[in-house]
Amino acid sequence: MTGTVTTPAHKTPADENRIAGQNNLNGYLVGAIAVFIGALMLAPLVLSFFASIKPSAEASAVPPSYLPHSFSLENYDHVLNFGAGLGTYVGNSLGVAAFTIIFSLVLSVPAGFGLARFNIPYKEVLFVILLTPLMIPYQALLTPLYFMFAKLGLANTLFGLAIVHTILQIPFSVYLMRNAFESVPRELEEAAVIDGCSTFVSFRRVFLPLVFPGMVTVTLFAFIASWNEFLAALIFMNKETSFTVPIMLVSVRIGHFGAVDWGALQAGILISILPCALIYIFLQKYYVSGLLGGAVK
Repeated sequence: MTGTVTTPAHKTPADENRIAGQNNLNGYLVGAIAVFIGALMLAPLVLSFFASIKPSAEASAVPPSYLPHSFSLENYDHVLNFGAGLGTYVGNSLGVAAFTIIFSLVLSVPAGFGLARFNIPYKEVLFVILLTPLMIPYQALLTPLYFMFAKLGLANTLFGLAIVHTILQIPFSVYLMRNAFESVPRELEEAAVIDGCSTFVSFRRVFLPLVFPGMVTVTLFAFIASWNEFLAALIFMNKETSFTVPIMLVSVRIGHFGAVDWGALQAGILISILPCALIYIFLQKYYVSGLLGGAVK
């Protein structure tokens, strides 16, 4: 019995050109879709910028005009000198965000390591219990937290507000860090044990460098959540010098006779976006790899 071996047909130059043309067409199509989506996402920011450089009267005109007819920086000057000064509000927000990042990392990194690498009884049950706060609207927790913090002397303090933000952020942070530690191969841990490393030494010298992208992701989420959080800051802070940027934005939008000062509001929004955009741009590669950590095994 003899068998026949089929060989693929030889591709002619015309076939290769047709395939190359098809690939180029697909590339152009994907590029056009990406440009369209990017333009769609950037359009609100561009319109906000145009509104922020208009005079106040033009920014609040009805019907509105998309392009400015005259250029003015009075909205930015109004935001910079509003109330206690923009520097005070930005400093408060940065302080609260810094405390939130530190607390989130100090609590979530050891918790994620323990849940990922130790054989703890009922480990999965404990992990689910840690995630249950994600199912509870945090607004329902603010009133009892305020009464408790008032008794402890933590109300109207940046430290107390940072604790509240940490409480809201810690379940998701533990989830990210557990996935990051689980993605580290067991062979590395076994090699560290053979070399005589204790659990703490292997955690510090082996695991922490490998889960650094996950820690950066926790840092980004904690910063953005704390920087943009409004309701808890409104409830826990009652002095103008303690206000954060989101509270300042609500106050700066009030114009004459209660009307909305759209120009000042858009200027404040653009200023408040800058820190989030900068930290994301500088840490983008760690952010993406941290989100994917533990997704593929």
